[in-house]
Amino acid sequence: MMSQELKVTAKQETDKPKHKGGRPKSRVRRETHVKVRLTATEHFMIGTKAREAGMRVSDWVRAAAKSARVVARLKPEDLQLMRMLSGLANNLNQLTKLAHRDGILSIARKADSTLTEIFDALKYFNSHDRQDT
Repeated sequence: MMSQELKVTAKQETDKPKHKGGRPKSRVRRETHVKVRLTATEHFMIGTKAREAGMRVSDWVRAAAKSARVVARLKPEDLQLMRMLSGLANNLNQLTKLAHRDGILSIARKADSTLTEIFDALKYFNSHDRQDT
């Protein structure tokens, strides 16, 4: 009879979860890793900034990545406009050479129209609202 009581109490003890103590499990688990290669200088700079902020390097990098501002690359239309602007600058340079050779009055109209096109292109780039991505 005694052995049956021991078996029952032993079984009841195994059914109960063990409370091991320690830190409770985190609700959010970070399971995905990102590997980044750094130079020794970059690693030192990031480590220094993390220490100054009182953070671990991984926490600092995570916070920096969340608050980073990323500007989108130029769209194909913007690249085309940049090429046109470059061509207009080349035309203005050629007009300047002609002005030195033939006199400024002979090319005043051409220079004025070229400058107007350049100003319009620059206004577009300065007012163009490229969103963060």
